[in-house]
Formats: sequence, C-alpha cells, structure tokens
Amino acid sequence: MTRIKLICICVLLLSATALFAQQTDSAYVRDNYTKIERSIPMRDGKTLFTAIYTPKDQTKKYPFMINRTPYTVAPYGADKYKTTLGPSPGFIREGFIFVYQDVRGKWMSEGEFVDVRPHIDQKKGKQDIDESSDTYDTIDWLIKNIPGNNGKAGLYGISYPGFYSTAALPGAHPGLKAVSPQAPVTDWFQGDDFHHNGAFFLADGFNFYSSFGVPRPKPITPDKGPKPFNFPIKDDYRFFLSIGALKNVKLKYFADSMKFWNDMMDHGNYDEFWKVRNIRPHLKGITPAVLVVGGFFDAEDAFGALNTYQAIEKQSPATHNNLVMGPWFHGGWVRSTGAFFGDIQFGQPTSDWYQKNVELPFFLQYLKDGAVSNLAEATIFVTGSNEWKKFNTWPPQDIEQKTLYFQPNGLLTFSAPSTSDSWDEYVSDPANPVPHQDGVRARRSREYMIDDQRFAARRPDVKVYQTQTLTEDMTFTGPLMAKLQVSTTGTDADYVVKLIDVYPEDAADPQPNPKGLLMGGYEMLVRGEVMRGKFRNSFEKPEAFIPGKVTAVNYTLPDVAHTFKKGHKIMIQVQNSWFPLVDRNPQQFMDIYQASDADFKKATHRIYHDATHASALTVTILKP
Repeated sequence: MTRIKLICICVLLLSATALFAQQTDSAYVRDNYTKIERSIPMRDGKTLFTAIYTPKDQTKKYPFMINRTPYTVAPYGADKYKTTLGPSPGFIREGFIFVYQDVRGKWMSEGEFVDVRPHIDQKKGKQDIDESSDTYDTIDWLIKNIPGNNGKAGLYGISYPGFYSTAALPGAHPGLKAVSPQAPVTDWFQGDDFHHNGAFFLADGFNFYSSFGVPRPKPITPDKGPKPFNFPIKDDYRFFLSIGALKNVKLKYFADSMKFWNDMMDHGNYDEFWKVRNIRPHLKGITPAVLVVGGFFDAEDAFGALNTYQAIEKQSPATHNNLVMGPWFHGGWVRSTGAFFGDIQFGQPTSDWYQKNVELPFFLQYLKDGAVSNLAEATIFVTGSNEWKKFNTWPPQDIEQKTLYFQPNGLLTFSAPSTSDSWDEYVSDPANPVPHQDGVRARRSREYMIDDQRFAARRPDVKVYQTQTLTEDMTFTGPLMAKLQVSTTGTDADYVVKLIDVYPEDAADPQPNPKGLLMGGYEMLVRGEVMRGKFRNSFEKPEAFIPGKVTAVNYTLPDVAHTFKKGHKIMIQVQNSWFPLVDRNPQQFMDIYQASDADFKKATHRIYHDATHASALTVTILKP
C-alpha cells in the first residue's frame, strides 16, 4: 500500500473519530454541565447576554474559559446546550466554567455594535467603554457571582473573537491569566480581511457585510436575524464584474443599510478612522500570558496573528508571549484535522497535535496551576518538509538573507542581473482581470491560498520567473520583501507578487485521485500578496505614478515557513489584478471608491530586470 493511500485512510479514520467524539461530547455536556443564562451589567448600565456552563461536580473549584463573539452564543434557552465546549475537544473533560457572550450590540446583548471598536487608553468615566472594559466587567461579575470558581479566567477566540481576545489584554482584569488570540482581526487597512496594503478585498468585504452588516434595531435571536444575500449571478467572477465600479455596489444592492461598508467607501486612505481601529499600539504592559495562533494559509487573518505576536514582543517584552503557526486555513487548527489542505498533504494530523501539545497545556498551566507547559517561543510547522520546528525567536535567528533576482527570459537566480535595458512588457486590462482562482466558483474558496497557479501562468498579463531545478533542500522562514522596478502608462497600478513551489514533472499523483490531479509540474502557491501602487511610499498620502518613469515598489509579504525540496523549482509570478478577491484598479490615480465605469483604462506595464533596475524578492533561508 502506498504512503499516499495510507494518508487518505488515516484522514478518513480521523474524520470518523472526530464525528464520534462530537456526538459523545454532546451527551457529556448535558450529563456533566448545568447551563444558565445571564445578562451581565457593564459599567455604563448596558447588559451583555451570556451563556454559562458550570460543571455539576461542585467538589472542586474551576477557572473560567471565556469566548466573546459577534456571531451568537446560540443555542438560546437554558435547556438548549452546545454540542461541545471550549477551544478544542480536550477541554470539556478537564473541567472549566465555560462562558459564551454576545458582544455589545450583537444578538441578545444591549448597546450599540461598533466594528473593531477603538480602544480607549485613558478612560475618564463610566461612559468610556471599549472591549477591554466590557471584558473586565464581565470577568469581575463572573468571579463575584458564579459559585465554584477559582478566581482565574482564560479568554480565546478565532477571527473576530480573536480581536476581542487581543482587545482584552490592555488594562486586563487581574483574574485574566491566559489569553489566546487566534487569527485575530488586527488591522483592516494594512493586512487583514478587507484591505491588504490598501487594496480592497472586494469579495470578502461584500460577502461579509451583505449579511453581517445588516443593522439590528433591538436584541434578536438568529431565527429573526439577517438572511444571506441572494446572488443574482452564481459565478463569482461574472457577478462582481457585472457590478462595474465599486460605487455601484451601494446603488445596486446596499443603499444606505450597510453602515460599515459605506464607512469603508468613505475612507480610502489610512486616516484616523482606520488608525484608531488598530489595536497594536495599545499592546503594552500586558500581564496575562499570551498564545497567538495562526495559519500560514489563512485567507483572512494571517497578518493579524503574525503582527499581534510581534507587537507584544516589541512593546511588552516581559509578557509570556508564544506563537504557533501551522499549515492551516482560517481556524483550521480546530475546524479540520490539519492533515491536508486543498491538494497538498502534510503527512500528519497537525491540528490534533497542536490541540494536545500546545493549546490545552498552555491554559492548564496558567488557569489550573498545571505542569509547566515548556512551550517554545515559536512553534512552527514547515510545509514541504512537513515537520514541526521549535524556535527561540520568530523569525528564527539562524538564518541567511538572500535575494532572488528576476532575469531576462523568465529566469530567477540568486545573482544580480548584469544586462542593460532589460524588461518584460505587457498590457493589463481592467475589463479582463486576472482571476485569483481557476474555474467557475460560486464564492471565494479558502483554497486559493495554496492552489495550483498553472492557470495564471498561461495568461499574457502574468509574468513568470523561475529557478533552475534545485540541487538541495532550501527552507524559507520569516517575511518576504518584494522589490520591484516597474513602469506604467497609467498613474496607478496594483502589484501582486506570488511565491510558488514548482513540483518536478515526475511527481506522483495521489492515489486514489478523485479530483484527477496532475501533480507533475504542480505550481503550489506558498505566499501571495498585493500592494496598491499609490500607497507604495505612504498609506496616508498616496502618490501617483509618472507615466513611463521607472519606479520602485517595495513591500513586505506575510511570513512563510516552507521547504523547497531538492528537484523542485522556485517560481515568482507578478500580475496587476487578482479578481474578484481584490477590486479592480482603474489604473488612474484617483479615489477608487468614487470611480465611475468610464474611469477604468488599459495600461501597458513593464517589469525591469537589468543591472540598473533590478526587480527581486528578498528571502530568509534557514541554515541547515
């Protein structure tokens, strides 16, 4: 039996085991926990709806395990129980008081909901509230009013609840001992969810706010909540192309009902609206222990995990601050076995390993005085070689910085180009943007983060550079820096840089192979990122390109941990659209959110690769 068959069988067994565990956990919750519902008062008089699951065994004292969410604490009703409790399956039998809370202004909680509510460092009175104060007041009430607690609390959450976890850290309640922001929403202009380097992530913004952003006039339960948007065209690419200019979204679909969508359209630069929603400057003097968790293939908040960890490291060096990054999609460390993603196998159930060896020991150490978990500073899964590695710092210290240079004829080398007057020229047409994923799809799939890029390489408006076949393994760890030398006949442009692992032509297809994959020559996306060109020097003060002038466009791509194996090749693709993931750039310097359909123009682009104007990607290579 082949190794690939064994992996497939193991994945099926793990899935069946997970389903059985969920069914048994459902019975365990009812048999061993008592559920109550309370409206917890905040300092300004508003109350937050909270579901509390307390162990029936009251011979011990238990810590709180809290999840604050805008996505409902359903099911509602003291006789309606969740099927499982806690961050991952191991928690339910360890014994915690599990707490789930609708955040202010969502579902059954009172108050006004504010997206990524700004943090207030210096609160002047009871009306100065933020997510930190709401968490503080919640923990204070729980400790004083729920019997059988040990005075300690832990907090966790994925994505938006990850933001609420981060936001609880400044000015934390003394009883809050351990916090795990997981894929935390962190900066909605520079790198998370709705903007990356100022470029608007159209599909994500529209899909999210077409339901999530519907105003809630009073507390409601999900059965009375907003219904999903009914897409009139099922093909994502054609639907978003049919909208035309961004301002047509409001005219055709949202009107004035989507406040935050309209706010995004009104704040096209990194102004005060976005700055006050960046929690990172407030992560100082943090007292709880922190475990930041993220996925390298997270289509939403990989930036948030990496940059939350780094912000605490720099501004709160005394904090017990740990990082875990795995081969996961958004929340994949809980929502999958982590044995594979898309077409790529990782050879082991990475999620199960993380839950048992990192997450549960972390909370037990700080909430139950358990054995010291001895977590590494950074616990990182390296794809390609498919192995967990532990580092004393992230990025690692034992590295060598190298530069991959673009060369004529689509070559990519570690040597700088020596030719003169060398470039690749092509036309980018906003009416025919490069898709972010192959095929016809109803919605943006998460697999685009790791998918085969051969479909893009065939387009004339995607430039491809690749190395010769590698003669030894090469592991990239840490951030990447794109250093482009470009020109355009327009006055603005987007630049998308993609780092790709090219498999050998004799790479074996999986067996069984229901998708009909051809792994020979497979082009696995390791990292891709966009830069809206007008923000190349400042997110606050955009600058036009001078038509025809060679211009530097430098920007950082989120960290990677990937081994390019011997026999593989390293490829870089460069393009000017990534649709409908990213909205179309009219290729004219203007407020894109107010552009009209007539403003979108073709432009001729050049990517330079000569001795005077060398385009490149700077990488960090882990020393053997």
